[in-house]
Amino acid sequence: MKIAIIGCGNMGSAIVRGLVKGSIFRAEDISVSDINPDVLEVIHREIPALKTELNAFDNVREADIVLLAVKPWLVANIIDDIKFRMDYGRQILVSISAGVSILDLEKYLKKASDENITPAIFRVIPNTAIEIRKSVNLIATDNSSDEQKAIIVKIFDELGTAIILDESKMAAGTALTSCGIAYFFRYVRAAMLAGVEMGLYPKEAQNMVVNTMLGAAELLLTTGENPEKEIDKVTTPGGITIRGINELEANGFSTAIIKAMKASKF
Repeated sequence: MKIAIIGCGNMGSAIVRGLVKGSIFRAEDISVSDINPDVLEVIHREIPALKTELNAFDNVREADIVLLAVKPWLVANIIDDIKFRMDYGRQILVSISAGVSILDLEKYLKKASDENITPAIFRVIPNTAIEIRKSVNLIATDNSSDEQKAIIVKIFDELGTAIILDESKMAAGTALTSCGIAYFFRYVRAAMLAGVEMGLYPKEAQNMVVNTMLGAAELLLTTGENPEKEIDKVTTPGGITIRGINELEANGFSTAIIKAMKASKF
């Protein structure tokens, strides 16, 4: 199986690095095109077996899967350049461009011919943890077979966790996962600053905070409990944790998170 990736920015290159660590694609089965020769040089130096093209799009013809990893405002022009190179009956199109709907993709893909065929389309919203194969990958699809769905789910399960969603829920999911990872980083940074103020070195504080977060996440995944129940276990009456929780809420912690998530819903 071969995959052509168009766009080698932060997300495109992260996907490439994740794919070569998996079991589905060999490096030589992955081709990448971009308008920036510098980013292609960097990724090719890192993964010599990778095929790279400077904005040529010839890699599209041979691919089984064509993955668009470009900015949303570039999608229409890119599709206009590649659609006549695509075999609609055979190939799968995957877009990771936030805000570009399946309906948009179908509209852009219409050929100026008598062909009344639309390729299998998948919208995938990953996050930057895809490079280490720990991303939450939201997937919506149209005009795809069960076999094609299984292929895409398998690919993105290897890059983290694949979650099939109705497209109507993609915006909310994106706020929680793709944008949400940045909010976790901001919490880590804030907690580190507190740790430094209390006498810890930054690396010490980061190690403590990150591993605490990992443990908390694993606990919820394992038990399936509501987080409030786990909070109750550590908020002893009159204890130090409840004081901190109350201070968070007095300063609008939950409200700020809710507002941030809603602001990120496009």
